[in-house]
This record gives sequence, structure tokens and C-alpha cells, in this order.
Amino acid sequence: MGYLVLLSLLFIFTGPSVSNAGYWPPSPGFYPSSKFRSMTFNQGFRNLWGPSHQTVHNNALDIWLDRTSGSGFKSVKPFRSGYFGASIKLQPGYTAGVITAFYLSNNEAHPGFHDEVDIEFLGTTFGKPYTLQTNVYIRGSGDGKIIGREMKFHLWFDPTKNYHHYAILWSPNDLIFFVDDVPIRRYPRKSSATFPLRPMWLYGSIWDASSWATEDGKYKADYRYQPFVGRFTNFKAAGCSAYSAPRCHPVTASPGWSGGLSRRQHMAMKWVHSHYLVYNYCWDNKRDHSLTPECWK
Repeated sequence: MGYLVLLSLLFIFTGPSVSNAGYWPPSPGFYPSSKFRSMTFNQGFRNLWGPSHQTVHNNALDIWLDRTSGSGFKSVKPFRSGYFGASIKLQPGYTAGVITAFYLSNNEAHPGFHDEVDIEFLGTTFGKPYTLQTNVYIRGSGDGKIIGREMKFHLWFDPTKNYHHYAILWSPNDLIFFVDDVPIRRYPRKSSATFPLRPMWLYGSIWDASSWATEDGKYKADYRYQPFVGRFTNFKAAGCSAYSAPRCHPVTASPGWSGGLSRRQHMAMKWVHSHYLVYNYCWDNKRDHSLTPECWK
């Protein structure tokens, strides 16, 4: 037991060795993004805020943050399950304090008592990698009473050089997060109390989170480097909308229709965890795990 605790603390505070940088995960054998049709921004989304900080050109969306505003967008319809992805390219250089996000939420429908599933890129300082944070909030656990379920990763590539595809698959049984079709996290439904069941919309945004985003707020957004730009294209949002018939069949993440992940997908995810996982809330002994029973059940 002492060894396991030591290993958990090592991951929480240091993450994987930088010598692993540049290693690529084994093939997952199945590529969910190829199963769903891409759509343009205007087909599936509308500006939510910061319209002057958003442009669409050749089916690609740019949103940016400067000292006057950030920007955000929202899907035109809510979903009760589905596959939600986009190819994203991040800003290079100094981006501390800046969050570029792609996420599901019903905050506007249930203010103060909402569900949320996040992919967030935490800005960084010169010479340090971006951190990709995945998070799950259930029934208001993000509304002033923070019960986050964060897992954080570094990436096996530079996300500022090219577009890479990031996705969330939400089924009645689990949430699966993907990077270029490699599953990096599976959050299973263990009870209705710890899993999002109400319809959610798909969002994207860029905003100033200097109070916590980079090394717990140590480094702030520096507007000498503005504008901070997030680039999105190859949007995918497929599945059962909130208006679909009850017989609508949830999408799947694996070759079969049983859901879950295949053996090869599990192997690829295990590889990512052993090389690039830098924080797991379930391993953090400073957390009150009576609030996160899914860690131990």
C-alpha cells in the first residue's frame, strides 16, 4: 500500500518523465471520428458571447482573447447522448492564464445546478507544454461547491503546430474522451448520482482564468502577448438530440454496438496513462473522497 501511495503522489506532483515526450501511443484499432460526418460552424453553432472576437473563414472558426474580451459559441440544439468533436489548434508561446475549452453543459438551463463535461487546454509559459484537463461536474458540483473530477494530461505532440482532433463520446453508460481517436479517459456510469443524465449543449470558448489555470494561478495572462487565438474546424456533433425519438440508439466508441472500449482501445488508453497522465483526482489524498464515491466503487 505504501508503494501505491508513493506512486500516486509522484504522478500528482511531477507527472510522467519528460523523456517520454515524442512517443506515440499504439493504434487503438478503431477511429470513431471517421464514423461521423463533419459540419461547418454555421450548420451547428451560433455565437454565444464576444461576437467581435470570432471569425469564420473556409469552414474554420477563430476565437480570441485580448484585454477587452474573449469569445464563446454554442450548439443550436441540445443532446442527450452523442459524439462531439472538433479539430483544434492552439496558440504558441506565452499563454498562461488562458483557457481554450470545448465542452458539454446545461448551465443555462439549470443555473446553479448544472452538469458539465470539459475538455480544457490550460495555457502555459515559455518552454512548458500545454496541459489538457478533462473534467466532469454533476448537478451543480461546479456551482460554488466545487467537486471536480479532473484528470490532466500532457500530449505526445505539440498542439500548436497542427490541428488535432479532440472529442467526447457521451452514452448512457459512460463518457469517453479522445485525442486523435486515442481514448485517454473513460468515466463510467456507476450511479445516477455521479453521471450526467440531463440534455446538454455543446460549447467552445476562450477566456481568462488567471486565478487558477496555470500552476494554480502562479502565472497570469499577460496581454503583451495578445491576442490569444484558438482555432477550430472539422466540427462533429452526432447522436441523439433532446428532440430525438425515444428509440434513438446511442452512438458507440468501439467496433461493436455493446459500447465501452475494445481491448486495443484499452491498451492505447493504458499507454497514455503510463506516459502522459499528470493528475488524477482519485489519487489526490488532499481531496475528500466521500464526495467522489466513483473513485472507489
